[in-house]
Amino acid sequence: MTSAVTTDKSARPGYGQLLRTPGAIGFVLPGFAARLPFGMLTISILLLVQHTSGSYASAGIVAAVTGVSMALSAPVMGKLTDRRGQSAVLVPAVLMHSAAVSTLVALALLGAPVWALALAAVPAGASVPQVGPMVRARWAAKLEGSPLLPTAAAFESVTDEFTFVVGPVLATALCTGVHPAAGLITEAVLTLAGGLVFAAQRATQPKAHATPAGGEKHASALSFPGLRVLIVAFLGIGAVFGGMQVSLAAFSNEIGNPGANGLLYGVFAAGNMTAGIACGAIAWKIGPRRRLLLGYAGLTVAASVLWTAHSMILLGALGLAVGLCIAPALITGYTMIESLIPANARTEAFTWLTGAVAFGQATAVTLAGRLTDAHGSSYGFLVPMAGTVLALATLLALRSSLAPKAPSRIINSSAGSPAAAAPAAPAARVSERGVGHRVPVTVD
Repeated sequence: MTSAVTTDKSARPGYGQLLRTPGAIGFVLPGFAARLPFGMLTISILLLVQHTSGSYASAGIVAAVTGVSMALSAPVMGKLTDRRGQSAVLVPAVLMHSAAVSTLVALALLGAPVWALALAAVPAGASVPQVGPMVRARWAAKLEGSPLLPTAAAFESVTDEFTFVVGPVLATALCTGVHPAAGLITEAVLTLAGGLVFAAQRATQPKAHATPAGGEKHASALSFPGLRVLIVAFLGIGAVFGGMQVSLAAFSNEIGNPGANGLLYGVFAAGNMTAGIACGAIAWKIGPRRRLLLGYAGLTVAASVLWTAHSMILLGALGLAVGLCIAPALITGYTMIESLIPANARTEAFTWLTGAVAFGQATAVTLAGRLTDAHGSSYGFLVPMAGTVLALATLLALRSSLAPKAPSRIINSSAGSPAAAAPAAPAARVSERGVGHRVPVTVD
């Protein structure tokens, strides 16, 4: 079988060439501004509610409701985006999100009970705009059949890493250095401004996929076994983010230096970003499935010893190791969508993974909050260990589901149409960099 693009490693395009793609900066910059708040939301809620209620458990409940709500709504938003277009979904989403977050801030500052805060957290989470998957869809439409496509996948994964690690650092600095509500207020403003500017970039917006003729239903990306396995892996990664956010904050308070939380999370972020940039630049000689398993094994080992740290220096070193191990697993998982899921289901697939991180983070925040309140920060660090151990066991047991299928399966083709009657286009072989390519097809 032949690839639609070259697989010569020496010709690997770089980030600079990618960003010189006509129209790219127009959606990359506002897209980043609109997705950075995703990394700020949970920790901002956690710090604000903990400040007003005095309980990590209460703060964890509110943050968890937000994450679960987002995780459940993300695939729905992805499907709506595929059918109706990005602007039609994004504009009402950012308006609703800003209003919901403002309501949550007001209730928290007024000393509302936890049940009221949790109720307000539902629309705040459900309206989180899925900008990351939308940016990926724009790259796919812009670079269809181009050798720059794998570079775009790596670039977006690094951007996600930046969002996951820098967002919490920024939120922590605002909440501890300015005002406990400053993180959430900034999150709402960035979401609104960045989302509206991003939605206005209609020239690079992919075409919407209307319902097929004959009333045939759109199949879900969740029907592919490989995606279900990746969801479990991303749940474990979310458990690391959520467990560390709570436990690092509690550890800093225990040593009498609340400001150390930002420093410790910054070290974790530095490891994450360093590994993320390296992963996007390396021409890998091993396949993506093996990279995912090796990277996740390293993450599990690093996360499993966090609870042993009893000094700031040791915890910083272990946090750095965890950060270095998260990036390879996260980037490889996102990149594998290219070879596991058909083009017209990838926006939904990306939202499932984003939602899995949010759900894992929400669950971890809740569990770590309760453990921390009852026993201290060391017990909170057990949550990342449990999440990664369970996810790694699932990956090893179901690793065969992560092998890309040879034929390109296009869903939503109308029965009896020429496209349905024609034999499937041959799939490209998966390159050693781990990104599969197919003969150009319609991209969401």
